[in-house]
Amino acid sequence: MWQWLESTGVAAAVGQSTLLTGGLSAVHLLGFTIVTGGGLISNLTLLRVMFPDRPAGEIVAPASRGMAIGLLVSVTTGLLLLAPRASAATANSIFQIKMLLLAAAAAFHWTVHRRVCLRTSVGPVARRLTGGTGLVLWAGLALAGCAFILLE
Repeated sequence: MWQWLESTGVAAAVGQSTLLTGGLSAVHLLGFTIVTGGGLISNLTLLRVMFPDRPAGEIVAPASRGMAIGLLVSVTTGLLLLAPRASAATANSIFQIKMLLLAAAAAFHWTVHRRVCLRTSVGPVARRLTGGTGLVLWAGLALAGCAFILLE
């Protein structure tokens, strides 16, 4: 499958154009910034570091919508950037960790995190634990992304 992807016209266009690769990388980073920024706001809200006097759902709902858009942008551009080097990238252990953290952070945010934010009966310890876990997942993803860029 990866060899097929690398042989497509899209992969050739991206692989042969530093301008296109640079533009896609910039948009990829913008999408990721929106995702992690929303994650930061959402988790700091649960930790009561930001907006302690407002209901968490009031802050997290719009942040999550922004995160979904950022994730769509980041995944789309990431797939385009992956196309010319799919075999090598997917065999890279740092890339694998990055993808695992992305899946874990997104799944955690749109399941556990969302439920905790929507329920008023959740206690402060559970809120803090959820906020801390979310921060660790999104920060780990950011670090893995940086490591992949630097060590690939």
